[in-house]
Order: sequence, then C-alpha cells, then structure tokens
Amino acid sequence: MSPTLNNIASSLQRSGTFINALIAASTIGGQQLFSSFTFKCPCQVGKNFYYGSAFLLIPALLLLVAGYALRSQMWTMSREYCCSCAPPRRRISLLERKLACLRFFSITGRALVAPLTWLAATLLTGTYYECAASEFASVDHYAVFDNVSASRREQILAGFPCCKSTPSDMIQVRDEVALLHRYQSQMLGWILITLATVAILVSRCLATCCSPLPSRQHWYWTNHLHNERELFEQAAEQHSRLLITKRIQKLFGFIPGKEDVKRIRIPSCQDWKEISAPSLLCMGDDLQGHYSFLRDKLDEESEESKSEGIELQP
Repeated sequence: MSPTLNNIASSLQRSGTFINALIAASTIGGQQLFSSFTFKCPCQVGKNFYYGSAFLLIPALLLLVAGYALRSQMWTMSREYCCSCAPPRRRISLLERKLACLRFFSITGRALVAPLTWLAATLLTGTYYECAASEFASVDHYAVFDNVSASRREQILAGFPCCKSTPSDMIQVRDEVALLHRYQSQMLGWILITLATVAILVSRCLATCCSPLPSRQHWYWTNHLHNERELFEQAAEQHSRLLITKRIQKLFGFIPGKEDVKRIRIPSCQDWKEISAPSLLCMGDDLQGHYSFLRDKLDEESEESKSEGIELQP
C-alpha cells in the first residue's frame, strides 16, 4: 500500500466520525436482519406490548452495555479512579480528574452511538412500535365497533399487526390504525434523532469550553493517549513473547518454530506441577515480578545437562 493510502487509512481509523458512522451502519444492518428473521408479533392480548417493547429497548440496553464493556479505556479509568481495591498510589490532582471526566464523556458518547441508532432505526421502521401499541389504539369513533364487547375489541386490536386475524369488515380500520402507529413511531424516531444531534452539539461545545487545556494542547493530549496505548500494546506483546520463548526453551530445550532442533529436554513430573502455579505479582516496591507460568528453577545448567536432555541424531 502506498504511503498516501496508509496515511488516509490511519486518519480514518483515528477519526471518531468515521468510527461512529461505521458503528451506526453496522447497527442499522443488524437491526434489519434481526427484524426480518426474528421478530414475529404474537398478536395476543397482554403480550403485544411486552413483546414489542422488549425488542425495542432490550437490544438498545445490551448495545449500551457492550459499548462500555468493549472500551478498554473504561476499564483503565475504573481501575485508576474508582476501584477501592486498587493498591494506594500517588494523590490524583484536580486537573487529572477533570481530564478523566472528559475521557468518560467521550467514552459515553461513543457507547451511545449503537443504542441510539438502534432506537432510531426501529422507530423509523415502525414494526416494533405498531406491535406494542396495537392494544391501545383508540377506535371509539368507528361505527363498526359499536356493538363489539370490550374483550372482543381487545382481541381484534391485538390481532391488527397480523393481517390474517382481522375480520373483513375491519380491514379499513386496521389499515388506518397501522398508518397512525407508523406516523407516531416515525415522529418519535425523528424527535430522537433531533435530540441526539442537539445533545452532541451541546456536549461538544461544553467539552471545548470546560476543558482545562487549550484546544491545541487538548488535541495533543488526545493523540498522546492514543499513541501511548498503541505503542504500549505492541511493546508488551513483543516483550511477553520474548520472555515466554526464553522460558519455553528452558523447559523443553528448543524454541517453537525452529527447524534445526538438535537437543530436547524431557520435563520431569515436578516441572509439570510447578508450571501450573504462576509467579506473577509485583506487590512490593523493591520486588521484581516474574510474569511467567513456567518455573524459574529451570536454568541453563539443567538445560545442558545430559541426564535431562536427549540429543537428536540427523
């Protein structure tokens, strides 16, 4: 890939607008598939409202929880600022707390993209709302319902979303009620989109005005956090692989993937017992933690010992 395309791809990955648009598009596609293959209104008295409301609200709630849970920054902040079980550290300054609040609002904004998109898409479609509101439709002004009992009226209204269960003389009423519910649902959808847009604009303004940093410094700080997390993950992965490769070589006598293996080591029963217990933690200031599931007693002398090694003949 050319440097220009690399720069464009990197800019798109860092762009919050692009990521939010991708999340929204994926949510809309998933909502359409979910509605097509899963949603079937029961058309029964007392069940339509709960069924339609569940399909409308529960996925949005799950998407909100997933939006928080999938953000690694959320877990880092909860560990640093909120968890009382964390070991005592230096005193957190007021500036750091303000910056942490800005990060939390940014995470919340990203987490709300999927649930708000789900709600807006489902309301604009109107299927869930039509099922949930079918039992509460006002049909008193229709003469066809004058001689219908209350229980029978509830059954007929509950069956409106299912076209097959509607009496022939009430098909026109059913179509008008469906249009009314579709109108109400779409109006609620557009109101939700408008409120979300205004909220995003206001939050952007407040974040800019209330930020303890100047605009250029805030931009630098945001990019610094992104680069710090990215480079740390790369260095941590490479470091752990090098350390584990060294431990594996001490345990088995060779490095995985190496073709010219001339000597292997047979682990003892005690080796297998001890590698199951990790020596992991850094609890003191003067102690160096060993992040390995392989015991530290395996030194170079035991690796080269003829009693514990087997030389492979070509």
